[in-house]
Amino acid sequence: MSVPFIDFTEQNKMIRKAVDAGLEQVIAKASFIMGPEVKKFEDEFAAFCGVKYAVGVNSGTDALYLALAAMGVGEGDEVILPTFTFIATALCASYTGARVKFVDIDEHSYNMDPAKLEQVITPRTKVIIPVHLYGQMANMDEILAVARRRGVAVLEDACQAHGTRYKGQRSGSMGNGGCFSFYPTKGLGAWGDGGMVVTNDAKLAEMVRMLRDYGRTDRYAHKFKGHNSRLDTVQAVVLSEKLKHLDAWNSLRQTVAGYYARHLAGSGIIVPQTLPDREHVHQTYAVRLKDRARVLDRLKEKGVTALIHYPIPIHLQEAYADAGFKAGDFPVSEKVADEILSLPMFPHMTEAQVIEVAAALKGAL
Repeated sequence: MSVPFIDFTEQNKMIRKAVDAGLEQVIAKASFIMGPEVKKFEDEFAAFCGVKYAVGVNSGTDALYLALAAMGVGEGDEVILPTFTFIATALCASYTGARVKFVDIDEHSYNMDPAKLEQVITPRTKVIIPVHLYGQMANMDEILAVARRRGVAVLEDACQAHGTRYKGQRSGSMGNGGCFSFYPTKGLGAWGDGGMVVTNDAKLAEMVRMLRDYGRTDRYAHKFKGHNSRLDTVQAVVLSEKLKHLDAWNSLRQTVAGYYARHLAGSGIIVPQTLPDREHVHQTYAVRLKDRARVLDRLKEKGVTALIHYPIPIHLQEAYADAGFKAGDFPVSEKVADEILSLPMFPHMTEAQVIEVAAALKGAL
């Protein structure tokens, strides 16, 4: 049995009829850019996250960049983020002209280690970006306590954590703002690209609205130099329908994670941990093991698709060579990057498919 990394066939079957009807209306009205469906989805997503405002943009990358820009981040400022994440988190800070500063992760959640955060903060630090990696939120209580103590804003990178909770609060709702990606492989994925900034700050929301649309206050009145970064109406229709199912799909992911934990027990493979007071929606099911290259080859032979998220921490990427870091500077991130392996994970994955993956893994070991 071959097992794909992601298969959204069943999801698409569930939503197809409703989405087709919605798209017919968009086509009939020719409201492809900033149609009423965009505002409808923004309102729905804000309510889902438990915040007052949501602003749709064209990607998770732009969500982070525009949020930082709206927060006034620029030349001379510093932005702190974990080195073990996708590079887009760092690039967004670099786009503003700010200096990126890295912090190591804890080995249990793979998220920013709050104990190592305060020593990185300087008078120039403007924003901390905790990344809710793989579907589990970072330790927000401790991160927010440090931020408040030092007078620094917090912007949540929730691009991999749609709908998960920390002590009952949804991802994106605890910091000054939160950013989401709707890349097709996400828990809430579009049929193209898309992103969202959520916040309880009216001024921040208004700034992002203007920044995403040429900095204008009226059709031909431009307050500042903005961008073209709007969530298009077609994607809003798809996302609005998918949002109705997100909690149920996240629950299915948790069931699949339970299958993995059961069938990998005793294998020596380190499976994901769900820490106290948090949920884990398993956007990515990342395990840790030794001799990863050989295991990947064996899985491929067996028809199992696995990926690595992420093999090189950002501080060791050539793109950030000018930051002056070297191997050994962030030991936990480097250790995890050498061992991490992402297994197939999607809501309608069957236990039989999990057993196939587990058997291939244990056979390789």
